[in-house]
Amino acid sequence: MPPHPNSHLLRRGRYSEPGRGYLITTVVHQRRRMFADWRLGRLLVEKFRRAHDQKWINSMAWVIMPDHFHWLIQLEQQTLAKLMQAIKSRSTLTINRAINERGAFWQTGYHDRAIRDGEDLLPFARYIVANPLRAGLVDKIGDYPLWDACWL
Repeated sequence: MPPHPNSHLLRRGRYSEPGRGYLITTVVHQRRRMFADWRLGRLLVEKFRRAHDQKWINSMAWVIMPDHFHWLIQLEQQTLAKLMQAIKSRSTLTINRAINERGAFWQTGYHDRAIRDGEDLLPFARYIVANPLRAGLVDKIGDYPLWDACWL
């Protein structure tokens, strides 16, 4: 079996539309459960916040699961490709330093779903935030440390 059996399903050459909402998912290399340590997840959160503060995107909701993340954003001043390249490279450097490792941290590629005009964003945010509940990681979302939504 290839090392990344579903990598061929990840699209290339995406179109990035400013003002459009996107649901983004990406996975840790070899699905290692790195974010089971919530402190490493907080290092990734800092990269999300930086992209938001730089006005590259409007971050609306996110959850960091043990081996992947989901992020609901609205593009502002950056393309999806540049955003994800920055998030993945910056977080790789920071997290690898924290755990004294080198090399790949993220799986190649990412999945995105463009949100259609007029489509309500709240169901996407609810889906994202409920991931730890569906995975059985917690009984109440308030008990999970790695999520946020702008509707709170």
